[in-house]
Amino acid sequence: MKIRQDRLAINPLQWVASADGWIDPSLAPSLDEQLAVIRDAGITALHSGVPGDLTPKAYAEKLAEYGISPAPGYIPVRLTDDEGERQGYRDAAARVAAQHAELGVPTVFLAMGMAKDAERVARPAVGHLAEQGRLERVRDLLAEIAGIVRAEGITPAFHPHVGTWAETELETRFILDTVDASVLGFGPDLGHLAWAGADPVRLVRDYADRVASVHIKDLDLGLAARAREAGWDYRKTVLAGLWSEPGHGNADIEGFVDALPDDFDGWLIIEVDRGARPTPEESVRLCGEWAVKHASR
Repeated sequence: MKIRQDRLAINPLQWVASADGWIDPSLAPSLDEQLAVIRDAGITALHSGVPGDLTPKAYAEKLAEYGISPAPGYIPVRLTDDEGERQGYRDAAARVAAQHAELGVPTVFLAMGMAKDAERVARPAVGHLAEQGRLERVRDLLAEIAGIVRAEGITPAFHPHVGTWAETELETRFILDTVDASVLGFGPDLGHLAWAGADPVRLVRDYADRVASVHIKDLDLGLAARAREAGWDYRKTVLAGLWSEPGHGNADIEGFVDALPDDFDGWLIIEVDRGARPTPEESVRLCGEWAVKHASR
């Protein structure tokens, strides 16, 4: 398993993991506090998310103060019949893509978003209520937003995510097979695909020419299987201890990374949606230990 240090980043979600098994951005410490911990952990790049009170230039300068570079960020969208809401997703996608262009980050992840009361959050990872017509609407929405991102010179990387209308291997393949590669790349998440019972290694191999960047996660595969079979909801599964720091679960991280093409030049972004350690800081440090161990300079 060979990972370039200059292409290894973190999205420190452990700071925003809430007590109810969800994500609450208000829990995050200041950007300076986060960057200090990430730097001290030996990680040199960060999932991009320009705060509302900073310009992309000021954000890049702040990261540089800590020896950290910007890496691909994230654009979530949802199905809606409200044209105002849909325009809001278009505008947000254009804004984030333009920020990435200014930051010099060539890729952004594009995913369907979640809501706490969503039907697939109540019954995740099994393709609950799958419907071809809806899947085609999802495909069309992703293709439309991808076009907006491409217009800014950025590659949109489709990111399947548990709890959304694009979570299973079947849905992933349908979207990739029916949207041209010139429009939409692939940004697989090892953890979310594995949670949904997909084969992440095979998917990376089958769509190797479209993989723009990836998310590295570790998890308890046995727990994921039990949760699917028992019909646990999203938050119950997370709170039961699904996620762990890289190297502390049983996901096939090595196989996932080795399936990437030899000339792969994208980013590998470590994500721990909910740390298995007592504090987020300790979780980030363990991510850094894994990164330092496996990254080549």
